[in-house]
Amino acid sequence: MANKYYFYQMIPIQYSLTDQQKEEILTTYPPPALPTAEPAFNLQETKKGMSVTARVLLNDYDIKQTKTNKSFLKITFSNQAGNIPAKMWDNNNSVETTVPLLEKSGVFNIQGQVDEFNGFKSITLNHITPCDEKIDPFQLLAYTKQDLNELTSELFAYIYELKQPYQSIVLNAMDKLWDSFKLSPAAKGYHHNYLGGLLKHTIGLMRFCRYITVIEENPFQAVIKLIHKVETQYKQEIWESLKRDEAMNQFIWKGTIDHLYSMLHGMSEYKYDSINYDALMTSILFHDIGKLLEYDYAGRSMDVFHYLYPSAQFEEPHRKQSGIAMDRLGSMVGHIPYGVLLLNKVLEDNQIAVSMEAIHLMSHCILCHHGLPEWGSAVRKPLTIEGYIIHIVDYLDSRYENTENDEEK
Repeated sequence: MANKYYFYQMIPIQYSLTDQQKEEILTTYPPPALPTAEPAFNLQETKKGMSVTARVLLNDYDIKQTKTNKSFLKITFSNQAGNIPAKMWDNNNSVETTVPLLEKSGVFNIQGQVDEFNGFKSITLNHITPCDEKIDPFQLLAYTKQDLNELTSELFAYIYELKQPYQSIVLNAMDKLWDSFKLSPAAKGYHHNYLGGLLKHTIGLMRFCRYITVIEENPFQAVIKLIHKVETQYKQEIWESLKRDEAMNQFIWKGTIDHLYSMLHGMSEYKYDSINYDALMTSILFHDIGKLLEYDYAGRSMDVFHYLYPSAQFEEPHRKQSGIAMDRLGSMVGHIPYGVLLLNKVLEDNQIAVSMEAIHLMSHCILCHHGLPEWGSAVRKPLTIEGYIIHIVDYLDSRYENTENDEEK
């Protein structure tokens, strides 16, 4: 394949597949068929004061209070171009009359004006009406602009490199969950919050992991190089801000360097331990797979719930069409515990023989990938070198994605 790079052209994307292997992958694990049409409305391409008429998906809403104790609605919509923040003032009792509509419906026709404050654009709503027509969710949900054939091929190229029993673990998981995995977003709002986001994010972690453990000779030197690149980019962010008349509103790498060095110090406690590469890559596949249950969105299948809990009595309530939102059941557990549950389910259903130590290593990587308890980690801190690596690569990839232009995502 042609030379390609990731993370500021620093990480080489290296894998090898024959044409026949690629064809077999795409036949067995077909990528989603997403539309190619351009979105009808992109908030970022509008100007302040412009009138807007659009059909959108509802993500969520909240009733807020102004400083003078007047109610207003803070709403997040979405379409192919991404999230659309909006607000509605309580004129003529608008809040009270609109809330029941937001509770019942998930697709709306809206009219309003573009507002801008400190560089952030939103819509001030004048009218909002539910859309009762049957819609194609792919015409409204944002989705990755990357080549899904290439992403799918790359993922399975890495999977086919794994030794047994790890390859069997991952392939059995994909055989059962691929249809949901290939579509799922990786987040509601912060990063990879679009269809195909989980696929792209998982591959991103694998690229980082391979750089640290395979491409570079020493994993600690590799992490130091990555931190150095972050420092360079943060300095560039500051310099670009200083050159502007207005300050930049967001620094992607602000506050990250001290944390990365702290994780490097923690990782150094295990400098004499060998890295179980296959267990680590398997853990990456499962680290966010629980988001298949944690997040809901228009067109999402409930098959994963039935797979994980086959004997459960489950009367699915009426689900309104919506943008990316927290699932009412999935949010009770969260994607991190679900990841371990799904790993165990795959092992048990397929009677895959794997050591007790390896099961706990993979489970630990899934449980600790958020790094800190205050960030959602299910353990106090990583206790293995693999645990530190999976957190570092997840931390880097989730932030790096926010540096990419929309057409690169």
